[in-house]
Amino acid sequence: MAALFTSESVCAGHPDKVCDAISDAIVDACLTIDAHARVAVETLVKGMADKTLIVLAGEVSLNGNAPEYAEIARSTAAAIGYTDHSIGMDATSEELCEVDVRITTQSADIAQGVDGDSADDVGAGDQGMMFGYACTETEASEELAGRFFPLPAALAQRICRRLDMIVASGEIPWIRPDGKSQVTVEYDDAGEPSHVHTVVVAIQHDDALKDRFGGDEDAEQDYIQGIIKSEVVEHAIPSNWLKNGYRLVVNGTGRFADPGGPYADAGITGRKIVVDTYGGMARHGGGAFSGKDPTKVDRSASYYSRWAAKHVVAAGLARRCEIQVAYVIGVAEPVSLRVETFGTGVMTDSDLTRKVAEVFDFRPAVITRQLRLRRPFYSATAAGGNFGRPPLENGAFEWERLNESHLAALQS
Repeated sequence: MAALFTSESVCAGHPDKVCDAISDAIVDACLTIDAHARVAVETLVKGMADKTLIVLAGEVSLNGNAPEYAEIARSTAAAIGYTDHSIGMDATSEELCEVDVRITTQSADIAQGVDGDSADDVGAGDQGMMFGYACTETEASEELAGRFFPLPAALAQRICRRLDMIVASGEIPWIRPDGKSQVTVEYDDAGEPSHVHTVVVAIQHDDALKDRFGGDEDAEQDYIQGIIKSEVVEHAIPSNWLKNGYRLVVNGTGRFADPGGPYADAGITGRKIVVDTYGGMARHGGGAFSGKDPTKVDRSASYYSRWAAKHVVAAGLARRCEIQVAYVIGVAEPVSLRVETFGTGVMTDSDLTRKVAEVFDFRPAVITRQLRLRRPFYSATAAGGNFGRPPLENGAFEWERLNESHLAALQS
């Protein structure tokens, strides 16, 4: 039996991702006011027949006036494409969309553990373990080279980012914001990716699309599948991975028509943590990213662990590398650090763990400084994956940028 691995991604208009986007937009707004703001905000969204409800709950402490949370929620959802109640939500309408704000200040007990003037004084914002991962799977494609990322996750993310671009541009007007992708890759006997085996796409569409075909839903489905194949899948996936042919499933139930989005499925911040990371190829500590400022090591230490693992693989020290780090709340030094290379390393995992500990400093204050995490760029990470993406000028994905001095130190 062939060795297969499957990863999933979701579009920016998926209800859970709408919530992630709103929570991250609040983080950005707070960091714009105060670079040292403390933010932990959750969002829930649910559409009903008469209106949509958005609930914002959490804790924010900052030096300055709080941003307009409700307006941030509305403008973020509207920018994703939810401006029409008939498709699932009209975030621009106060009559058709209610925003309930339940945000208080951060606990003083937590604050005293993460405040400080030195790297040794600034403790972790919570206990827990985080994982970072990198591998060579994407390096066989020119379009993906430099990502050092699991191939199934990379391809699933590219499909959803392509769908998001289509919605933003309006080039295919019957495509709605809500959607998912799933990519299965077949691996050879050496454990290397061979080709794409199956692609699954679920995409919400205009309910009136069937009228183009005299109400024939089978003809509508054939048309949607053809467009998704040519304009999305084969646009997003490099051709070398499709060389053996592949199975394509689009809207497996037959239709995914309006209304969708939050009307069809309630959304909550932090429910797509595997989508946000490595598509299941690596372990996960369980903590979500969106809605959290960088004192929350769920987010910042996961970014740093990915940064370190990517350097290990890019330095040629392993083909696969997973790094685990764990913290005690209020304590700067990690309680543990572990590097695992799954038999692909050029040295023992114990020796590599020592080398990583020498080159990378996992104290929260150092992580924040080295990756410059106090900048308001987090909205860019809310959809499309937090890893395996090129760094942006606004500071997003700085943890994907290789540092020559760190590479040299690892290779010495």
